[in-house]
Amino acid sequence: MPCGRESARELIGRVAAAFSELPDGQPHERSADGPLGWPGYDDQLTKATTLTGEHESVVCGVADLGGTSAVVVAFEFGFLGGSLGTRTGARIEQAFTHAREHELPIVSLVATGGSRMQEGTLALMQLPRIARQLALTRRAGLPHITVLRDPTTGGGWATLGAGADVVLGLRGAQVGFAGSRVRPPGYSVTQQFAAGLVDQLLTPDELPGRLHRWLRLLTTPGDEAPVPPALGLATLPKTGWDAVTNARALGRPRAKQYLGAYFDWHEPINGDRAGGVDPGVLCGFGQRDGRTFAYAAQCGTATRPAGFRTAARLVRLASRLGVPVLTLVDTPGAANDAGAERAGVGAAIAELFTAIADATVPVTTLVVGEGGSGGALAFAAPDRMWVTPDSYFAVISPELATAILKRDPAQARRTADELRLRPQDLVELGVARGIAQPDRSVDVGQATAM
Repeated sequence: MPCGRESARELIGRVAAAFSELPDGQPHERSADGPLGWPGYDDQLTKATTLTGEHESVVCGVADLGGTSAVVVAFEFGFLGGSLGTRTGARIEQAFTHAREHELPIVSLVATGGSRMQEGTLALMQLPRIARQLALTRRAGLPHITVLRDPTTGGGWATLGAGADVVLGLRGAQVGFAGSRVRPPGYSVTQQFAAGLVDQLLTPDELPGRLHRWLRLLTTPGDEAPVPPALGLATLPKTGWDAVTNARALGRPRAKQYLGAYFDWHEPINGDRAGGVDPGVLCGFGQRDGRTFAYAAQCGTATRPAGFRTAARLVRLASRLGVPVLTLVDTPGAANDAGAERAGVGAAIAELFTAIADATVPVTTLVVGEGGSGGALAFAAPDRMWVTPDSYFAVISPELATAILKRDPAQARRTADELRLRPQDLVELGVARGIAQPDRSVDVGQATAM
């Protein structure tokens, strides 16, 4: 069976422990051959119903997905290629309305060739109708997860697919705005993942467990992200250059180690939804003691525009869902090559600054390595920032500061001291609230006394 070509009810049966279909709310009688009087349309609908047992291309209801109740919108590709018609739009609107009325998350299991030709522009007009439901659901603070099956093209991709909060793709699926009959051979879900438009690639067997985990993550928010304990050095540096050397040490713990120690388990999101992925930035949601916290972590490389935009996307989503955020700072600075400038690195940094400033949930920051200039500060919560003993934070690296000041390069060590970039300096200056230790987080008073 091609990827994702199970019937809607077969797929629902695989992922849900129980399912209760929503009443149709639409009479089965239609005008002769549809709203356009398309010759033979009635016969096509009758054959589609006989083939699938369905009266429309979507099945909607409330399901138990791993212990979480959710509204499910499942496309039946066997019904005229899962195409979007006027009645399809009405059913989807009804499902999203039910989710808001009962404060339930939404899962869309999408497999569609796009708008239904036999209903012409009236079918096309279902796209803004669905987009309106997506906007109302976001405004209500409810999560929407979509699963891209084969194929997901046209308006189905441009609304329920690409417009979801978390996008899961089944490996092998054709996913793109243009379908295979418009632009052979079509675009794959793997290509969409590489472009940062899909969060995770899954096999059909992985789908139930991963879907259940995501629903649990997005519906069990914590209160405020605790400060992670330091995983590296416990002693503070004597000089500014010592601080820089410690932060640049190859064996120092990085974001992956901190996330692994902090969370019981976590799931990543991928990409900035604008065609970019920065492997040096990790973003996602994780469970700690049964509660969910979001994370955006730098991995020690120069952060690219896509990294800032992905982090901004994460912070905005977490804020809308009421999930507190943890950020880990570790970068020599923002990427400043010609490619980064063309990709709008300044605008991307501004986007993340604004997202954190506008967050309605607590954002907690730990500097775990290098804190280089605005590229690091964009990831930081200015009022809730801690530092580890093997970190530093500076207006710019000591070497570049030395160059800007027109000093001899040999003066970089002296400049590091004058910048007051050590962890204890940052606490004394009021930049950081405290110094994280391996077994505790030190408050301002304690850290200043060190």
